[in-house]
Amino acid sequence: MQRVCFLLNVREDRIDEYRERHAAVWPEMLAALSAAGWHNYSLFLREDGLLVGYLETADFDAAREAMAATDVNERWQRDMADFFEQPEAADEAMVPLAEVFHLA
Repeated sequence: MQRVCFLLNVREDRIDEYRERHAAVWPEMLAALSAAGWHNYSLFLREDGLLVGYLETADFDAAREAMAATDVNERWQRDMADFFEQPEAADEAMVPLAEVFHLA
């Protein structure tokens, strides 16, 4: 199982709305993530907009490709794009950080 951590930046003026959206993620989005192999998925948001994502999956590239093939992910990404500071889509900006330590 791969443990994947990534960083994104939420625009400071959209932080409250970002939190609200993630308090009510669409059920079909949750189902698609699970079906695509995204497990133990968490997002952590700092007050300045730094977003830390963590998930576990058998194959991160395959899990991302599986989500990219879904209609619900296309709709979600389009709906959420303006929340991020990066010009590219959030899914494309998910560059895993190198793990340097893990205590099991």
